Amino acid sequence: MTRTSVIAVATLAGGLAVSAAEISGKVSLKGTPPPERKIEFDAMCGKLHDKDVTTRHYVVSPDGGLANVFVYLKQAPAGKPASDKVPELDQVGCMYEPYVMGVMTNQLFKIKNSDPLMHNVHATPKAAGNKEFNIGQPVKGMVKDHTFPSREVLVRFKCDVHPWMFAYVGVMDHPYFAVTDKDGKFKLPGGLPAGKYTVVAYHLKTHGTAEGLTQEIEVAEGDKKEVNFTVELPGS
Repeated sequence: MTRTSVIAVATLAGGLAVSAAEISGKVSLKGTPPPERKIEFDAMCGKLHDKDVTTRHYVVSPDGGLANVFVYLKQAPAGKPASDKVPELDQVGCMYEPYVMGVMTNQLFKIKNSDPLMHNVHATPKAAGNKEFNIGQPVKGMVKDHTFPSREVLVRFKCDVHPWMFAYVGVMDHPYFAVTDKDGKFKLPGGLPAGKYTVVAYHLKTHGTAEGLTQEIEVAEGDKKEVNFTVELPGS
């Protein structure tokens, strides 16, 4: 398995070392993934789309960057959420958006229905303390506020009305997590104290119930570290 870690030069500000470290990087896919499947919408959901929509098992950029990978520190200091903005899991076009997201334990997030039709929100967590729930949202604009008290990677959400609808929410007890973008890139929130950490890159289809890929790193004050992962498919 190819695992690359590049250490950048420490950043200086006003002649003084920046006190907190930053971690960023990229997750790439090696190998040819199976083709995505066309989603067969029902009549009502089909009216919301003017082109075909496929599954999102392996979303790969032209240069091999792998999207929708949940990247996090295995252990890290507790802290506040990286943003004051309330995270939102939306239902739009009979799809969950985003497909993968993260929240902190006990952080309020919103679950919204943006479609002019009935959805139900069925969360199926497995960690102790995270309770399963199944609620209807029959009206466009309906919002449910929710929190999870326990750490879990990843909580599955589905819609029992539309069986192709899935989303996954990582729940962390610290703020140092991110989801790779369409190019496979990620950046963990700033403010990380100096120390030794384990970076985990977890891709749902590839890693299943396993932990994912890991790298051990050490950061000093002011470090900017690039941590890159390569996910290898069998036979690649």
